[in-house]
Amino acid sequence: ELMSGYTMLRNGGVGNGGQPWVLRWSSRIRLTWLSFILFIILVFFPLIAHYYLNTIDDADDAGKRIFGPRTGNELCEVKHVQDLCRIRESVSEELLQLEAKRQELNSEIAKLNLKIEACKKSIENAKQDLLQLKNVISQTEHSYKELMAQNQPKLSLPIRLLPDKDDATFPLPKSNRNCRLHNCFDYSRCPLTSGFPVYVYNSDDYPFGSSLDPLIKQAFEATVRTNVYVTENANIACVYIILVGEMQEPVMPKPTELEQQLHSLPYWRTDGHNHLIINLSRKSETQNFLYNISTGRAMVAQSTFYDAQYRPGFDIVVSPLVHAMSEPNFLEIPPQVPVKRKYLFSFQGEKIESLRSSLQEVRSFEEEIEGNAPADYDDRIITTLKAVQDSKLDFVLVEFTCKNQPKASLPTEWALCGERDDRLELLKLSTFALIITPGDTHLVISAGCTMRLFEALEVGAIPVVLGEQVQLPYNDVIRWNEAALIIPKPRITEVHFLLRSISDNDLLAMRRQGRFLWETYFSTSDNVFSTVLAVIRTRIQIPAAPIREEPAVEIPHRSGKAAGTDPNMADNGDLDLGPVETEPPYASPKYLRNFTLTAMDIYRNWNSAPGPFHLFPYTPFDPVLPSEAKFLGSGTGFRPIGGGAGGSGKEFQAALGGNVPREQFTVVMLTYEREEVLMNSLERLNGLPYLNKVVVVWNSPKLPSEDLLWPDIGVPIMVVRTEKNSLNNRFLPWDEIETEAILSIDDDAHLRHDEIMFGFRVWREARDRIVGFPGRYHAWDIPHQSWLYNSNYSCELSMVLTGAAFFHKYYAYLYSYVMPQAIRDMVDEYINCEDIAMNFLVSHLTRKPPIKVTSRWTFRCPGCPQALSHDDSHFHERHKCINFFVKVYGYMPLLYTQFRVDSVLFKTRLPHDKTKCFKFI
Repeated sequence: ELMSGYTMLRNGGVGNGGQPWVLRWSSRIRLTWLSFILFIILVFFPLIAHYYLNTIDDADDAGKRIFGPRTGNELCEVKHVQDLCRIRESVSEELLQLEAKRQELNSEIAKLNLKIEACKKSIENAKQDLLQLKNVISQTEHSYKELMAQNQPKLSLPIRLLPDKDDATFPLPKSNRNCRLHNCFDYSRCPLTSGFPVYVYNSDDYPFGSSLDPLIKQAFEATVRTNVYVTENANIACVYIILVGEMQEPVMPKPTELEQQLHSLPYWRTDGHNHLIINLSRKSETQNFLYNISTGRAMVAQSTFYDAQYRPGFDIVVSPLVHAMSEPNFLEIPPQVPVKRKYLFSFQGEKIESLRSSLQEVRSFEEEIEGNAPADYDDRIITTLKAVQDSKLDFVLVEFTCKNQPKASLPTEWALCGERDDRLELLKLSTFALIITPGDTHLVISAGCTMRLFEALEVGAIPVVLGEQVQLPYNDVIRWNEAALIIPKPRITEVHFLLRSISDNDLLAMRRQGRFLWETYFSTSDNVFSTVLAVIRTRIQIPAAPIREEPAVEIPHRSGKAAGTDPNMADNGDLDLGPVETEPPYASPKYLRNFTLTAMDIYRNWNSAPGPFHLFPYTPFDPVLPSEAKFLGSGTGFRPIGGGAGGSGKEFQAALGGNVPREQFTVVMLTYEREEVLMNSLERLNGLPYLNKVVVVWNSPKLPSEDLLWPDIGVPIMVVRTEKNSLNNRFLPWDEIETEAILSIDDDAHLRHDEIMFGFRVWREARDRIVGFPGRYHAWDIPHQSWLYNSNYSCELSMVLTGAAFFHKYYAYLYSYVMPQAIRDMVDEYINCEDIAMNFLVSHLTRKPPIKVTSRWTFRCPGCPQALSHDDSHFHERHKCINFFVKVYGYMPLLYTQFRVDSVLFKTRLPHDKTKCFKFI
């Protein structure tokens, strides 16, 4: 009732007439009393109710509880409570259904978001594919236009001409002494595609063979067995060679007997055309016994010629064969520096008119010159040189009388004094070596002069030849003025002034060129014989036989493992590395200029100083070197495909650039029993543009694991087995390398794709250089007077390590087949220094430093096993290597550079739409 009254008061009364009654009642009571009553009701009534409820719930009998908690069944017994329970269950079920539906909708939204992202990526990929297709179409259009412009149909090889054994219709010259190639040489035996086959007679099959010097005959036979041009089939031979000297004096046959034996050679064909008679000289004693022999149309190669005997452009002046059966010791050869030596020039010799040679056994000298006696400047030369020596303006040594018995010589020729070792010791102290030609101008060259020239070049004394009429060895293909001074005798009074006026740089260049000529053409029997053949082949314009390549013995391996994507490799931003190749790997072109190079570059072949390849015989244009080692490759005149227009950023970014239309490179990776590291390195090459193939040089005798699964990186992986564990295997010219560009990389090198691509672009514009990433330099150790290897950070460098560097395959041939064997032996001894040796070689050839790209100074991957370079003895060995290589080369060929190469617009602020042109660093 109290609650009902309270409710009625709050509602303003109960019943139909409640509200008027309350208004009438409240109007009679004062406001203060109303407030007091309301206060009492609102404050004390809740307190009393609370006390009453607590008292009832604290009863001992649980069954007497009125307001206490009850069980579910008891609670639901109440009718209105049951309704609430049903409502709760219904709401709970609906909430569960709504939660499930919400989760289902969220899942569908997530799937739709993924589809949206996939569609966006698909759109981007489609755009990239469209751009690549446009590039491919553009490249194809350029290729088509170039082919149409050339209009050069493919030509088949000409039919091989094989003349009859007896060629009686060959026209005869008026005199055998008028022989030249056009009238005494049968070109039909030497087609361009013949390969220049050479047949060599066995001298032991003929009587004069027993008179030959044993050392010369043995050396000649040894070099013939290894020469690539020698054939045993005489019917297809282009040139026939017979060795007739040097002969031993006691058993020398008579001239008539020797002439008869030569004419009885089975392929002489009445006049000896296409024959070469070689008369080698190991000593300074002259044996010009061929002077009195009719050689017909046969060419003659020897060290002594009279003008009536010598046929320019047909006969060959050869150097003496001093080191017949031995290789020169490079450590005994004096260094090329310092430039100035103790003596400005030196000369030792004696002129003995009474000495007679084998020539005078039949004809006297007076009969040969027929009264045309030349002016003899020897007396003036002696007076002038003695005056220079007495003036003491410079240290010079001239002696015109031998202390011991002089060597035998021809009349009017200056005989050599003393033994060879004594002469070499004097020349080692001389900046220049005087060579006075014979007073008889009809004697165009003598064995004594060639011996003096040989010894001067051997020890680095610059030859000064007095007598411009002289015919020096191989004079029609060697530019002698780059290594020697040839001065007319009347200028003898100006010689001292001329020698003093030459700068140190020119002296060093001439000395270096002389060392090259001596090493290449004079030093060994192989060099002499190869040079004689090269002279003939160059004259008749036949390309050289390709240099041999190292056959790659492949190790079978399983591939198919999907290569992962290294995030460091793929993180190139929005940079396009270049057009993705849609064609299979293609090799660099070969045989572009082989049938014209001998005519166009005859002097470049043999000299080319100070060009890139004048210090070794095998140049990219040299007939001695293979076509496969074609160097520049840019003489085609083609416009680069996709090279961009005007250097604009996006167009150039989408093309390879450079001046060669299309090109790829080969990765050569050296490894040794580090399979996990190797697999990781190979996987990082996945997706690399312009990669032709990967050649893995397996340097361990233990084969890879049979269960090893190699990654599939989109290009072939060739695993090559080596004969022995050698770091020189890194630079072998494997036949599997079909590109000119080689990226030599260690198995633990860690390079990004954009870095590799930038290095490749730079190398394409500097193909004669080593282009790489980690730089090093050499330094002179003043206290120890020796060279040091340094890997510290520096403002200059002189080497780029080949553990991550591009170079031309041409250098692989030179490193493996031409570079002195002593250097490769030291690399094997220390298992070190092969990268230094390659830098020495390239700098020696080009006289240019390497090129460093990007700011990277190291390239090792984190977490890889320890390498050889971490050994404590590593740097000590590299110090020794540098000093040894300097001794072999005779000077320090490494050159310093203080710059590195970055892209044209590196760190250049550009508009947003022009920011894709190389940002590699």
